[in-house]
Amino acid sequence: MKLALLVASALAACGSDHGKAPPPSPPVTTTDAGAAATAAPKPFRVDAPELIVGVIDDWTSTTVSLRRWERAADRSWEPIHDAWPGVIGKAGAAWGDGLHGHGAPPGRGGPIKREGDKAAPAGVFALRKTYGYAAGAQASLGYQPVGPTWECVDDPTSTHYTQIVDRSKIASPDWTSFETMRRDDDLYTWVVDIAHNPAATPGGGSCIFFHVWGGEDVPTVGCTAMSEIKLARLIAEIDPKTQYVLLPRAEYQALAKSWGLPPL
Repeated sequence: MKLALLVASALAACGSDHGKAPPPSPPVTTTDAGAAATAAPKPFRVDAPELIVGVIDDWTSTTVSLRRWERAADRSWEPIHDAWPGVIGKAGAAWGDGLHGHGAPPGRGGPIKREGDKAAPAGVFALRKTYGYAAGAQASLGYQPVGPTWECVDDPTSTHYTQIVDRSKIASPDWTSFETMRRDDDLYTWVVDIAHNPAATPGGGSCIFFHVWGGEDVPTVGCTAMSEIKLARLIAEIDPKTQYVLLPRAEYQALAKSWGLPPL
């Protein structure tokens, strides 16, 4: 399928421009605080057979260099193919909620991802299902063809927040904001759902994908996008336990050793 995309369409993909602030967190009780103090978090370390690594120059960058890595027999990392270009949110990146934890790791700073901020979530994330326009396709992550009633819910007040659903199958839709999964352009020809905000914390951010880009200089509003050829190859080849790493270069260099990441 040839890509004939408008910049305006590209900027409308991935996450809401109208995110609502989440409700305030409940106060921490004395018991909760004591338990938190005695239960030190386990240090994070990547545990995956493959990685897709995205490195950006800094928090405000909108372009990303992507590369696949796989585990060797000695548990070191070996590159798969050469690096390729991609684009991320037009507001750059911000710490997301994923396998690495919520927000910035201990000792690190940087912005925090929120619904509607147009930033791509930084950190380490699992990958969920694949979606697309084709009636039938094969993908290790599982594949779901989508029609005009398929939506990704980005309304923080909805009980379906962060979910990709077929509206026609929901008895009482309770959302007013969503991403249409069968668009009028080619951007969602192929989509991989990135498991950002897996607990669906209201306002934490939603509908974060790999999808087809509108061009190498056209950012998204929170997703990671690339050429259709590259994305189709990823979908066909990646291990279902592959994880996605997206970090600014300085954060990557600071965390690579402790997290067990491939060398830059």
